[in-house]
Amino acid sequence: MADSTVLVTGGTGFIGSYVAKDLVDHGHDVVAYDLSTDPRILEKLDIADEVEVRRGDVSDSTDVIRAVKETGTTHIVHLAALLTNTARDNPRAAMQVNIEGTNNIFEAARTLDDQVERVAWASSAAVYAPPHNYDDGSDWWVSEDDLVYPDTLYGATKEYNEHQARVYYEDHDVSHVAIRPTVAYGPYRETGGSAFLANIIEKPAVGESFSVEYGDQEIDWQHVEDIAQAFRLAAFTPDEDLSQRVYNVRGELASIREAAETVEKIMPDADIEVSDEGELPWTQRLDMTKFQEDTGYEVQYDLESGFRKYIKVLREEAGLDPV
Repeated sequence: MADSTVLVTGGTGFIGSYVAKDLVDHGHDVVAYDLSTDPRILEKLDIADEVEVRRGDVSDSTDVIRAVKETGTTHIVHLAALLTNTARDNPRAAMQVNIEGTNNIFEAARTLDDQVERVAWASSAAVYAPPHNYDDGSDWWVSEDDLVYPDTLYGATKEYNEHQARVYYEDHDVSHVAIRPTVAYGPYRETGGSAFLANIIEKPAVGESFSVEYGDQEIDWQHVEDIAQAFRLAAFTPDEDLSQRVYNVRGELASIREAAETVEKIMPDADIEVSDEGELPWTQRLDMTKFQEDTGYEVQYDLESGFRKYIKVLREEAGLDPV
């Protein structure tokens, strides 16, 4: 039996399933706590038999505490949230899930402080203001100390959660680490606000053409396995090694045009049309020096290796020849 039991909220979802796999691979017991008990992605990752799936709702405080207590949870990785578009269309639900749900996680950790050692949780790069607030015309990067001023409700819920996390740490000694991921990609991804970015890979992989704007805009491409690694490090890096409690984390920065060219390098017949029209509102140039220094995090996937693995799985799923 493992020394640690990790409750992963949103644990049957895209990122949650990869976090579960990374944790299992490193010898931890994992409970996937989610409204959905569909093990599809866990099965694709060959860990469904090694993960306990427990139906639960983070917005139900009693259910959260019961789940943590009954499973013997020692660490929590809190991912459950309503994402950008859903939060915009359902603001009250976003407040209940994203803010109250996160409060329920911290409260469970406070109440069961003799059992729960750490809460690692997902903040977001969405807490930052749009990029023109930082771009000084040189090689600029945004650190954790720079302006936090989100322009979406989703980002605002994450900013609030950073504040309540600090209160639970300072007033109640709840050990927590938040990371601010950017754009996640990889096999079995689910629909989200950045779905058009995944289509740069997914459409050509199965022989479909694709047109995309924003060609000169930079995106931070984070392979989902790298994000999973980051959450494990956030959950298990000792307190004495942490210089702060909220960290930037990223993958590889590349423009949308460079991403399309990478797909074409892997698949020379790919039919991708790229224009430079439009401007994206996301700040993606995150300085993650502190996270690397404190946790030893290193990106495992550059753009080509990450895209190649993604395309391989997509073609296998579609019954197509490998590339």
